[in-house]
Amino acid sequence: MQASSLKLNQKVAIITGATSGMGKAIARTFAAEGASIVLSGRNEARGEALLSELRAIHSRVIFVPGDISQAAANEALVEAALRTFGRIDLLSLNAGVLGLGSVAKLPVETWHQTIDTNLSAIYYLCHHAIPAMRTSGGGNIIINASIAAFKSFPNHPAYCASKAGAVALMRQMAVEYGPHIRVNAICPGPVDTPLLWDSAAGFPDPEHAISDAEKATLLQRLGQPDDIAQLALFLASEASAWITGASINIDGGILNR
Repeated sequence: MQASSLKLNQKVAIITGATSGMGKAIARTFAAEGASIVLSGRNEARGEALLSELRAIHSRVIFVPGDISQAAANEALVEAALRTFGRIDLLSLNAGVLGLGSVAKLPVETWHQTIDTNLSAIYYLCHHAIPAMRTSGGGNIIINASIAAFKSFPNHPAYCASKAGAVALMRQMAVEYGPHIRVNAICPGPVDTPLLWDSAAGFPDPEHAISDAEKATLLQRLGQPDDIAQLALFLASEASAWITGASINIDGGILNR
């Protein structure tokens, strides 16, 4: 493949939640399409393993470990991107936790951890990255939200609230920073990742929660991380140049039930 045909050639991306699930699939896809990447994740062993894998594709990839629920970790990602690659073109925000438990039983600490990871971290990273994007002429922000922004699930109050907040923040930033920065949200349904299997514990029938979700999709299958990565690639590329402020459901049709 010629370099000129790569959809993300010469683009610099920060990808959070890159060491597992959808974020990992997005990292692989963006690397294959020529992006220079700053990988973010809490698990250093998984991060280093992914770094080695992606550097077999090209060398312009670094890994910065950290907990993005903390503001300083997000500032460090932006500093690393600018120091190493000189610019920031893309943000792909994928880190997430569940925070299971009903409102009456959910510990306050768990509520804050979930909101900080799933919502505040979006603000933190965008707060530090948007000025750099504007300096270099523009950028593209892709928030991995969830159909939980629109559909409630038992024992997921912090998760649902954080994802609804993520979609609202996406719309506000699209208004604030257009036309030079595009901001969109991906809203996956049940995707076969470790987070999905962990979420089953919050349902009345955990043993059958995943199979029930699969059957509830119109396409009769769980999503795969690569399904989400392909949508992220579309939004990151010039193929979606007239799309901003959009929340795109990618759920196998489950919201139509």
